[in-house]
Amino acid sequence: MKPWRFLVVLLIVILLGLGIWRLIEERSNLMSEVGGLQKTADGLRQENESLESQIEYYQAPGNLLKALKSQFNYKEEGEKLIIVVPSQSSSTEATSTTP
Repeated sequence: MKPWRFLVVLLIVILLGLGIWRLIEERSNLMSEVGGLQKTADGLRQENESLESQIEYYQAPGNLLKALKSQFNYKEEGEKLIIVVPSQSSSTEATSTTP
């Protein structure tokens, strides 16, 4: 009878060990997933702060009008619009000397 008890106890210990091993693996996987989700959450918090500051900036009528004018070349009645185009300098100027 004693060998049967030993085998039963051994089998139970092996099954418990396998269960514990699976739980440890699952915990490890979940911890890595949590780390990734925390990074995503941090990125979203930063984006949210940026968007909130933009909302606050554009709530001022002067700032909204300034953005409208700069992005869409909008002008109010009576205003003149001047578009300054930088001159293009030629970088292929000939600087060779002839003997």
